Amino acid sequence: MLHIIDDEEVIRDSLSWLARSRQIAAVGYASSEQFLAGLEQGFRFDTEGDCVLLDVRMPGLSGTSLFDMLSARKLTKRLPVIFLTGHGDVPMAVDTLKRGAFDFFEKPFNDNKLMDRVLEALAISREAGVTAQIHERLASLSAREKEVLDLILLGKMNKVIADELGISMRTVEVHRAHIFDKMQVKTAVELAGLLK
Repeated sequence: MLHIIDDEEVIRDSLSWLARSRQIAAVGYASSEQFLAGLEQGFRFDTEGDCVLLDVRMPGLSGTSLFDMLSARKLTKRLPVIFLTGHGDVPMAVDTLKRGAFDFFEKPFNDNKLMDRVLEALAISREAGVTAQIHERLASLSAREKEVLDLILLGKMNKVIADELGISMRTVEVHRAHIFDKMQVKTAVELAGLLK
């Protein structure tokens, strides 16, 4: 999902149209505050990735202030930010890029170059989302399941795992089933591929 934050409706509309022309779902926000309200009230990351097109200068909370808030929450990998400005200057662009912005475009900009960068940002967001899901699944494992997981990843059979951990083979089988279920895989090979 492309999140377009700009106080000018005509800009939001034209960017939404441009995104749709490239099969990118888009939603517009008239202010940083409106976007933040959505973020606070059950915002759900898109499985296809998310990207923020953010105007630098707006009434109320500026784009750079919103970016600082997203950075403080460590959200800029899941929500890469591309700044748009009609008043940009080189020091501002350099500063935002050093602080983790994905890119910086001055108005007027090349439509195709902007959308190409949006697609790249969405891909990075998607990857960050997959990584976050894997970490959540790993965090759901018990301490014993993590021990069994480590031995599975070393290619050890259930009997060897049981001997090394001093538990029954049936207990290892139960742990293995729980691990596969929590990690959403069907085989040890798939599990190893997920965690490589």
